[in-house]
Amino acid sequence: MIAFRKPSQAREGETLGAKFRTEFSMQTTTYQIHQLLSPETIQVGLPGRTKEEVLNRLIDLLRGHPAVRDLEALRQAVWVREQMMSTGVGKGLGLPHAKTSAVTGTVAAFAITAEPVDFEAIDQQPVRILFLLVGPETAKSQHIKLLSRISRLMNRDSFRLRLLEARTPEEVLHLFEEGESQLVDS
Repeated sequence: MIAFRKPSQAREGETLGAKFRTEFSMQTTTYQIHQLLSPETIQVGLPGRTKEEVLNRLIDLLRGHPAVRDLEALRQAVWVREQMMSTGVGKGLGLPHAKTSAVTGTVAAFAITAEPVDFEAIDQQPVRILFLLVGPETAKSQHIKLLSRISRLMNRDSFRLRLLEARTPEEVLHLFEEGESQLVDS
C-alpha cells in the first residue's frame, strides 16, 4: 500500500518533504493512483506553450519529494524515454513516464495545462492533461500496473472532462479517488 501523510497531518517541525512522505509495502496488488498524488504534486493551469516547458514544470512539482534522490537525473530519464517515443497517448493526454535509480519509490505529478500544448501525440491533437509517473528500475511490474490503471481511468471521456473542469489540486485529488473507487480491479 502506498500512503501519503497529508500536509494537515504534518507534525510541528517537519520539513517540506514530510508533506510528500511515502511508505511502500508490496504486500498488496492494488495500486491506488490518488495515493501517489498530493496537492503539492498537482497543478491546475500549468503555464507553458511548448512540450519542453510544460514537461519540465511538471517534473519540477516533484522538487523536495523525499523519494526523489536526484531531480535532474529523474528529468533526464523522463526526457530519454520521451525521445524514444512521444508519450502523448491521444485524447488530450500526455503520460510521460520513466524508470530510474533517481527515485527510491514510485512518484507522480499531475497537471492541467493553462492552454493546449503540442505534445506530438499519436492522434496529433494538443494535450491539456499531463500525468507523470516515475518509478525505480526494480519496480517494473508495479510501474506497468500503475500505467494500466491510469490509462483505464483516462480512457473515460467523462473523467477527463471533469478533470479539465477542476479548479484546485484538492478537487483533482478527489476526482482521482472517486474515479478509482469505480474501477473494477482485474
